[in-house]
Amino acid sequence: MPRRERRVQLLDSALEVFVAQGYHAAAMDDIADRAGVSKPVLYQHFPGKLELYLALLDTSCDTIIDNCRKALASTTDNKQRVAATMEAFYTYVSSESGAFRLVFESDLTSEPAVREHVERVTIECAEMIAEVIHEDTGLPDEACRLLAAALVGMAQVSSRFWLAEGGAASGIERQQAAALVAGLAWRGIRGYPLTDDH
Repeated sequence: MPRRERRVQLLDSALEVFVAQGYHAAAMDDIADRAGVSKPVLYQHFPGKLELYLALLDTSCDTIIDNCRKALASTTDNKQRVAATMEAFYTYVSSESGAFRLVFESDLTSEPAVREHVERVTIECAEMIAEVIHEDTGLPDEACRLLAAALVGMAQVSSRFWLAEGGAASGIERQQAAALVAGLAWRGIRGYPLTDDH
């Protein structure tokens, strides 16, 4: 198998193991078995379990950030931007891969490299949202960043809560849940209009 394809296969297998077992309980043996390769093959691609985990975390973080960027770029209507961004988080969290658990529920946040990756999601998504808030309100940059971080937090926490409550089985479909929270977010953020007072 070509090296790039093998790496993708190993990452897919590692994701399944890490999501199912968490970082500490997962063993390189388990990942090699899941991938159908020997441990030496696994170590040819990743020097250790942490490096493998960080590679997965990189991919997962990039996905969330890219989804947020696409949602913001999908329209110039800010109400629709809020809805699209909220939907991006709910879609990501409800993915069958469970990759969101690496980012939002990692059992390894005491590791500085992991914490840095996890915080990157909030920081980069908030920076993009803050730019939109600034253009729309004229609020100072630090105020825009704080409001943007609050919106990212609302998306993360509410989507994970919805999933923990059973997701669609709770009686609220994903799109409906995202729309409910987007409505709450929009009612709050639209209260900061561009005025001479800001």
